[in-house]
Amino acid sequence: MAIVLTDFARVRLFPRESRPNTIQDLTAEAFERHLNEHPPLWDLPGYAPFCRLHVHANWTSTRCLTVPVTATNRHLLRSGYEARQRGELPVLVRWFEGVVAPVADYLVPILYSREQLLAEGSPIDADWGVVGCLYTREPAELPMAPITLMRNALGLAEGGSGVPLDPDAYRHSVAFWSENANWR
Repeated sequence: MAIVLTDFARVRLFPRESRPNTIQDLTAEAFERHLNEHPPLWDLPGYAPFCRLHVHANWTSTRCLTVPVTATNRHLLRSGYEARQRGELPVLVRWFEGVVAPVADYLVPILYSREQLLAEGSPIDADWGVVGCLYTREPAELPMAPITLMRNALGLAEGGSGVPLDPDAYRHSVAFWSENANWR
């Protein structure tokens, strides 16, 4: 099975100017090579048939994506409207400033099939394309943010995948993201 980084993931996981909340210690090419040369510890089903999650032990100093919201750090939460990429509508997001997450135990690349990426207008020359990566303490998927579930349900024209909204998955997402936030 051949895996490549999509352009969408490349700019988010390996930005031109390195940030402490992205993948550390290697290039996009080295990350892609590692995924192709080292089988995952676990291959998990994603939220739709075209999505897979490959769980790898973290071989970098990359830190967890999220930090629990507590009484002692709640005052460090910030929010603003942002788009993930050009052409998408900005949505309300929140994050911590002034908080540093622990080093992740696992990197969990999120893979979409070649067919799905072609349907989304992002053809690849591989079987699977990385569309994102979770950095976690547990070898499991973090719930998608509620807005990501909604965007996916809106369809391809709005930057989503066309997967209908699952009310139970949405409630689970709200419960998780009410108690956790990303950091910058």
